[in-house]
Amino acid sequence: MLSALFGKGQKELKVLYILITLTLAAILLYPLGCVLFQSVLTKDGGLGLSNYASLLSQKNFWTALGNSFTVSGISAAIATIMAFFCAYGLHFSRIRPSVKKVIQIIVLLPLFLPSITYGFAVIYSFGRLGLVSQLLAPPPFSIYGFWGLLIADVIYTLPPAFLILYNAFFYVDRNFITVSKLMGDSPTQTFYMTAVRPVVGSLLSAFILSFFLSFTDFGIPVSIAGEYEVIATQLYTTMMGAIPNFGEGAVIAMAMLVPSVASVVMLRWVDRFNFRYNKISKAEVSVNPLRDALYLVYYCLISLALLSVFVVMFVVPFVKQWPYQPYFTLDVITRIIADSSIWQVYEHSIGVALVSAAVGTIFCYAAALVKARSQLPAWCQTTMDSFAMITNTVPGMVLGIGFLFAMSGTPLANTFTILVLANLVHFFTTPYMMATSALSKMNAGWETTGALMGDTWIKTVSRVIVPNSLPTLLQMFQYFFVSAMVTISAVVFLTGARTMLLTTKIKELQYFEKFEEIFVLSLLVFLTNVAAKLIFDGLSHYAQNNNGQGLLAKLNHFFQYLTARKAGQSI
Repeated sequence: MLSALFGKGQKELKVLYILITLTLAAILLYPLGCVLFQSVLTKDGGLGLSNYASLLSQKNFWTALGNSFTVSGISAAIATIMAFFCAYGLHFSRIRPSVKKVIQIIVLLPLFLPSITYGFAVIYSFGRLGLVSQLLAPPPFSIYGFWGLLIADVIYTLPPAFLILYNAFFYVDRNFITVSKLMGDSPTQTFYMTAVRPVVGSLLSAFILSFFLSFTDFGIPVSIAGEYEVIATQLYTTMMGAIPNFGEGAVIAMAMLVPSVASVVMLRWVDRFNFRYNKISKAEVSVNPLRDALYLVYYCLISLALLSVFVVMFVVPFVKQWPYQPYFTLDVITRIIADSSIWQVYEHSIGVALVSAAVGTIFCYAAALVKARSQLPAWCQTTMDSFAMITNTVPGMVLGIGFLFAMSGTPLANTFTILVLANLVHFFTTPYMMATSALSKMNAGWETTGALMGDTWIKTVSRVIVPNSLPTLLQMFQYFFVSAMVTISAVVFLTGARTMLLTTKIKELQYFEKFEEIFVLSLLVFLTNVAAKLIFDGLSHYAQNNNGQGLLAKLNHFFQYLTARKAGQSI
């Protein structure tokens, strides 16, 4: 049977393909099918479009949709422009490397925090009694609603937009600047032809990705949107309000899929605008003190803006009562960390993140093996890519609702397992692409050589393929871990009192206006993610400079030691 479908040989890869396909069908396609079914399920149990007709006739739906497009479009444009000049300056200025490294760290700082924290941080920084407002002056607009959303969304989307453009500038040939000047082009023409035009595809990609992230995010709107309703908050209210309406909630979820699918299609379309250089020159950047000084000022302003928002997290937990009694004390943070329920939720988050990272890394690596290291039919490899495209298209909130519909009444409901599965699907695409890229660059004959030497496929993978791709595996694990620690969009529908995570606990604390606790939990997430990044970056660096097999042996011995200690034995 298997030979008829896949041809002869590679039995292990055939089994992997079947297991991966069945798993993704069960935890991705089936939940999405449940959302679609619920959207056409009428109140009398039949099928029809009454839910669509009811929702589309409501003015507040179109208002929320228009608000989402407006704030997402403007924030994406601002974040993309800011990211462009951040990335360009780091590549085409003579600022000291140590300063550039600090700038990169500050720009990427928001990645290690849940998006729901951004809204509270903006309130405590720019609100009427906020830190910046107290030191300088309150802003000339209300921080609740459009302006607060805009500020928080720009902060949220700046890091991913920056990463896209920063990587794009690595492949821009600097010799074109010299050629342009020799041809007598004006500074404006030179800048356009050598900086903007080569990365126009990446610019469009950064804008589309920023728009998608802002449009589908739930954490920021729920914390700062106020009465400025957007599609994400309307979906949550419809599904989790006093009188839930699952039919209309499913329709809103389907509506959110439309711009998401359009974003993925457009990302593939804009790839044609990217330049392809035959040879990339890394010529020295010309000396220009004025340019470097202007970029230093620009970076100082961005750093000051970002730090002024997040510094409140390090201030509020350490004062008596902000802003009325701004005296240093450890009483507040001591009281909070003495609460055992906080640490229980923290353990939940760490556990879910670690298991999600372990399961997700193995699963994505297996899918990448099918794609990049097999001679299975082309349609098998296309299936893996198709799943990656679908998971990249589905917003977290839609995925969470799909799991809610699909798993209600099953043994998986209100368990940590369902959270791990949701994270696996939600963050599948990026680790899969990382693994595919690494595996496709390796020697294609290693498996053949191993077979000729009498090794099984599993031995060849474990002894040769895995050690050579260990740095990528560590980066995949890190990506899953950090993403699972900060996510809220999908899990907000799936957690209960027994399975509460840090991000959903922050959402709960919002109702009681316990902002000191919110910032302490945010600090826990931030410090945990920074520690994880340092650890896995260090392991990855070690694996790159040493034998990957040696690192695997050390890790294996370490885990054996932990297991023996737990069993009360000695090594």
